Amino acid sequence: MATTNLPKPSSFDRTLASARSTMMFSEVARLAVDSFRASKTRFLLTMLGMVIGSMSIILVATLGSTGKQYALDQLTSIGPNKVELQYGGGNISGPENTSTPDYMTLDDMREVLDQVPGIVASSPMLEFYDNVSLGGGITKQTTLLGVSPQYRIVRNLVVVSGRFFDDQDELAHEKVAVMVKPFAEELYGNVNEAVGKTISIKGIPFVVIGVFKEAFDTYGQSEISDHTMLVPYPVIRYFTGSNSLKELFFTMRSASLVVPASERILAIVRSRHYAGSVYTAATLTDLLSSMAKIADMLTIVLTLGAGITMIVSGVGIMNSMLANVQSRLKEIGIRKALGATSREIRLQFLTEAIFLSLSGGIIGTMLGLAIPFTLGLLTPFKIPINPWSVVFSLGSSVMVGVLFGTLPANRAARLDPVQTLKYE
Repeated sequence: MATTNLPKPSSFDRTLASARSTMMFSEVARLAVDSFRASKTRFLLTMLGMVIGSMSIILVATLGSTGKQYALDQLTSIGPNKVELQYGGGNISGPENTSTPDYMTLDDMREVLDQVPGIVASSPMLEFYDNVSLGGGITKQTTLLGVSPQYRIVRNLVVVSGRFFDDQDELAHEKVAVMVKPFAEELYGNVNEAVGKTISIKGIPFVVIGVFKEAFDTYGQSEISDHTMLVPYPVIRYFTGSNSLKELFFTMRSASLVVPASERILAIVRSRHYAGSVYTAATLTDLLSSMAKIADMLTIVLTLGAGITMIVSGVGIMNSMLANVQSRLKEIGIRKALGATSREIRLQFLTEAIFLSLSGGIIGTMLGLAIPFTLGLLTPFKIPINPWSVVFSLGSSVMVGVLFGTLPANRAARLDPVQTLKYE
């Protein structure tokens, strides 16, 4: 006997067949898909706003994370494991009502090195300011810093030409100097020309053996200025005539040791001086923490700003769903006449709104992630992706669907089946 190929019933037909019983969510989902298929262009255009909003959230959060990482990397390049001990004030009373500043000494540094584990580099620093003679009657105001060879490690300095003085130069009290890059370019035109030149400090000739720069531009906020030269610490004592130190530098083996080490170093130095003397231990730990919090707050604010786009797209979803309800009045009336409850009608249209919003959110999130991921593959830059931006993007999509889909869903649920069946 010949068989007749009957057309496959649609989701709507299957739902009508069981409308007198409580609808399953799978039936609601199938009806939502059929609704999308019936008005593809309208729903795609409505979804476009959500795609743009979700993509904006991902990109703004990524830019914020990238900026935060760049700023922290720049600060870290100064030396995240550095502890800088500074003299802040206090005097030693002497005979005849005289008083002298209670500066630190090399003995303080040696005591710290003996008692504090984990120190990998250290350096004293002695300052001296003078007009140095460059020959031909030319002089320049210069900052001379007497430091140890390990100062290069502590301050993360980069030698751009020549070399840094070493332990042998320090032991032999060699009259050598290392010049900061801006000073070398000002005096000699370029860094290579500066190496080997002789300058006179208080009538004593010094040979420039190298040119250096800071790994990170501190914009004049460090002890190194644009007219700084570094010389071995024992040599600078020829000009100052004392072992008094205003600053001591230490580098720890790891960042986790910085805070406990700074407290221990401070306690050791204070115990060796008068109680009224003031010393402080400066580290980058607090600065890095504050910078991270500021960057996170800025990222959150910018991301919330991008989220305004989601609200605009939510209004579009609401208008589209209101038009959808108006165009399906007869369908709503038939379903109510066959026993569908207001709750099921409300769930139907609310589900459609959430599906519409979430679909746009998923597409926008994927596009937003694809851009930084592709740039990370094609360029040498590491672009961090904040996983919370994905959660926020998708969560906002669902929330927008719920908030802006509630009004159309309630309107559809309140419709009178008699009036809707009369509608033409």
